[in-house]
Amino acid sequence: MDRNDREILAALEGGLPLVPEPFDGIGRPLGLTGEEVLERIRNMQKDGIIRKFRARINQRKLGITANALVAWDCNGRPAGETGGLLASFPCVTHCYERESVPGRWDYSLYTVHHGYSRNEVEEEVRRLARRTGLSRYLVLFSTDEFKRVPNVRIRENGRES
Repeated sequence: MDRNDREILAALEGGLPLVPEPFDGIGRPLGLTGEEVLERIRNMQKDGIIRKFRARINQRKLGITANALVAWDCNGRPAGETGGLLASFPCVTHCYERESVPGRWDYSLYTVHHGYSRNEVEEEVRRLARRTGLSRYLVLFSTDEFKRVPNVRIRENGRES
């Protein structure tokens, strides 16, 4: 990976410019055409330097301001099976398993939900609880967003950074 590839990655982290030919805009300061920038991006994907290239919507500008992490107690059920069930619902955008701390923190599954209001998300979570039979959960709403980092990872010498 050379200096131009690093510059392209840095530009992509900030998002594509909102112009008719965004790759030309990225390439111009580097002395590259838009097609050359696209070819370098394709090569970085092929080499595993870039895993995904996708659009990210600013959900807050769309009015989606009720964002919650829900911690679930599996009630002794296998987390993998229960996590698969929770992840199958369209209202769940992410589903994670983490180690519980018996007697201190019995929650081992976490789902992420986004909605237009707290009431909407809370009702969605109650429906999930009824459908899955999970009765112990905590809904933790976010209050501020401090940092959002694009899903760009750089891999060099077998290590990601």
